[in-house]
Amino acid sequence: MRFVRMIAGVLLLVVGIPALFAGGGLWLVTRHADPGGSFAARFETVRTPGHAVVITDLDRLLRQEAPFARTAQTRLRLDAHTTGGPAFVGLAPTAEVRGWLEAVPHATVRRVALARGPLPVRLDPAGPATDTPGAATAGGPVTPLGRPFWVREGIGSLEWSADDLAGEPMSLVVMRPDGAADVAVELRAELRAGWTGPATWGLLTVGVLLVVCAVLLLLRPLRPREVIFVVEPDQVPVLAGRLGVTSLSGLGPRQPDPTPPLPVQLLPAGAGAPSRSAIAAARAATLADLDEPVRLPRPPEVRLSLAWPPADPDEPTARPVAVPPVGGPTG
Repeated sequence: MRFVRMIAGVLLLVVGIPALFAGGGLWLVTRHADPGGSFAARFETVRTPGHAVVITDLDRLLRQEAPFARTAQTRLRLDAHTTGGPAFVGLAPTAEVRGWLEAVPHATVRRVALARGPLPVRLDPAGPATDTPGAATAGGPVTPLGRPFWVREGIGSLEWSADDLAGEPMSLVVMRPDGAADVAVELRAELRAGWTGPATWGLLTVGVLLVVCAVLLLLRPLRPREVIFVVEPDQVPVLAGRLGVTSLSGLGPRQPDPTPPLPVQLLPAGAGAPSRSAIAAARAATLADLDEPVRLPRPPEVRLSLAWPPADPDEPTARPVAVPPVGGPTG
């Protein structure tokens, strides 16, 4: 049982301590949220001579750079503004966007690094060059408004959840509403996670309970164990010899007697009883702890009789004595 308690306590510590660290880390992260409970981040200014900035596979980019943004109860919001006003933001299947922008100069997002301050965005050119003859011009077929393949679209901002990215790959497109080239856009992302608060307090509570239970199991005092031997009667001397005792009664603790018993000597009574002097001698011999026996003086013999008249009538009675008056005879 002692071994089982030790193993259980170690396992509780192995689970409880990481839970405490995870809960403490989430608590530190939630302190950086705004009063509404959301986390915001700004990006560096994104510039391209083409007509659009495209994230080819939005779910794959989030999986690589921000996996916490793909959990349930999480919503993302992207605000986009150009020098001429709000930008167009749309979410559509990757195959549709690729076929639409195949002949149009644009840029694809290769990476968005998480860092302090404005987040850097790395772009790769895509499509034909801007000076290629036959490239689409402003107001041409690259105008995003009214396209039927958009799953979500907005002017100035767009909000989506992790469920919107399930299934086929989705692409995020940012461009001017009129589809003009030479795009310079300011981006701001906002993440709102409804699971951070419950997860933080749940991890802290579970971690504290597990650590407390582990400490109680590991520091619990051990009770003394009783050893019971069940042997045959003829094996008792053998067992006593193996244990190094003369008898099995020597296994238990012995309580010392606080007062040693006084020696007792029995003397015969009756006709053969010893005399008083012999008894006194025997008592003096047995009470060896006394240096000198205390001898009390023997009281005198007194005869007392309450019978009346006296038992000896022959004894003469004392004659009365005349007492003269106090003042004497007066003449």
